[in-house]
Amino acid sequence: MPTFDTMKSARIHTHGGPDVIVVDDVPIPEPGPGEVLVRVTATSFNPTEVAVRAGLLDVALPHTLGWDVAGTVEGEPVVGWIDGAAAEYAVTTADRLVPAPRAIPLADAAALPLAGLSAWQMVVEHGNAQPGHRVLVNGAGGGIGGFAVQLAKHAGAHVTATASPRSAVAVRELGADVVVGYGPTGRFDVVLNLVADAEVARLGGVVVSATRCDAPGSHFVTRFDPAQLTALVALVDQRVVVVDVSERHGLAHLPELHRRAEAGDLRGKVLVTP
Repeated sequence: MPTFDTMKSARIHTHGGPDVIVVDDVPIPEPGPGEVLVRVTATSFNPTEVAVRAGLLDVALPHTLGWDVAGTVEGEPVVGWIDGAAAEYAVTTADRLVPAPRAIPLADAAALPLAGLSAWQMVVEHGNAQPGHRVLVNGAGGGIGGFAVQLAKHAGAHVTATASPRSAVAVRELGADVVVGYGPTGRFDVVLNLVADAEVARLGGVVVSATRCDAPGSHFVTRFDPAQLTALVALVDQRVVVVDVSERHGLAHLPELHRRAEAGDLRGKVLVTP
């Protein structure tokens, strides 16, 4: 039976299919030297967590899922990128957190860190999108793609986005100038690729890809950068960037979210609340 000293935590004890995810009652963690205790308001689902669950990424078991976090530390709202956010409480170092945006509900801020930083680093850092550039966001219906569309528009670019019919309206509302199906044609100054095995090298000069594609040297791995996350928070508070939350679920729904992700049945950012 749970007590006041325990919390709910979505964990895997072994690698495998979605059914290996269980919600355990575990002790509330105690922060060590240099750490803080986060009371979690929400995390968000990221498709790369499927790789963790399946054993494609090396983690110690049992492992608590969840990287994005929005919550409070001693009553102050924060947002960040940590380990073990799919729980009622988590411990981390303070340098993994920044003040949360005030213009949106705190839970919604959990959609921002991984997807927002990925988009920032694709658009601003690696793509160097400029006013007048023709930018393609290939695979704009996901969480990263939605932020990439908005950041490219904020940079002054003309944005073409590929999206499924299910996502097309949402992508257009986020600011894409043109929305087309997959297999785009034309020439672009910057191609931001979010589709595995896409043939995009023929489409433009600078190709930045979050997954494998036919453009050698285009792949990058997102890193945590508190200054960039702080800048994203400011854009949210200025209403320049919209945090588009497509669904909200509890911890017990994580196995189903993993199944749906493997079937390609998720759009945008999905929140998970403990």
